[in-house]
Amino acid sequence: MKKDIFHRMQAMLRFCVALFFLAILSLFLFSFKAEKQAADFLKQLGLSQEQANSKITGSLLAGSLDLYGIRNLHKILVNDRAAIVNDLAGYAKQYANSAAFKNEYTLLRENNKPAPAQKTETPEEMRASMIKSAKEYVKNAEDAYKKAGPDMKNITAQMLDAAKQNLKAAEDPANKSIIAYTRNYESLKKIMQQSNENMIKIWEENYPADHLQYIRVKLQSFMDATADIDFNAQLTEKNGIKYFVNPDYERKGNRWKLAFRAGKSAVETARAFAGKWISEIN
Repeated sequence: MKKDIFHRMQAMLRFCVALFFLAILSLFLFSFKAEKQAADFLKQLGLSQEQANSKITGSLLAGSLDLYGIRNLHKILVNDRAAIVNDLAGYAKQYANSAAFKNEYTLLRENNKPAPAQKTETPEEMRASMIKSAKEYVKNAEDAYKKAGPDMKNITAQMLDAAKQNLKAAEDPANKSIIAYTRNYESLKKIMQQSNENMIKIWEENYPADHLQYIRVKLQSFMDATADIDFNAQLTEKNGIKYFVNPDYERKGNRWKLAFRAGKSAVETARAFAGKWISEIN
């Protein structure tokens, strides 16, 4: 179920990154300081506080904003964004240290943990496995030969002969495949072990034990994505769709464009908060 939630969030807005999109999310959480106002506001959006917290969790963990089920969001975006961003950022920071969020992160981390390294088959085990399979092949071929009609006797006889030859080769001490495997066994074992260690290392980097270090990466991603926003960029409209006059801006990624649409005050407030939070985590 959790994986389905993460997949849905990624499908909705892959280009969103943690804090900024939590800042946008603040449009329906800014009044948590006033319980009645929060309840009324969330009711207007069709969300419970539990659902709102779930969206914060998803945004922090997946680095994308789950807008599913939020109505009238566009209208609310015209409010005092900087103040709203600041309110939500503080709430998100507090929520990120809650037991609920830590449990969600632990689940995400464990779900992405590489499977334990499989034991590399020894040459002896490989030979035993080959012989076992070959014997089963012979038995099946014998059964097929016994049950075959006159028109299939020749074919099943050939199959049985091939099965016996295969078993003979598997039992042969001079089997070239097994000799080659034996010669390369130690190297193969080291390669498999190194591969697993590398996967564990990557996993630990992507999903550190400290959930705040994971959030720090998301915050830094937001800082990188919003470092050079030209809020004075000119727009032109064609067929009801707005485009940047500067073609270089039109080629910018969705993160850059989303930040531009959010506005200077919201982004600068979010950047200030993100920078401070990063310094505290470090």
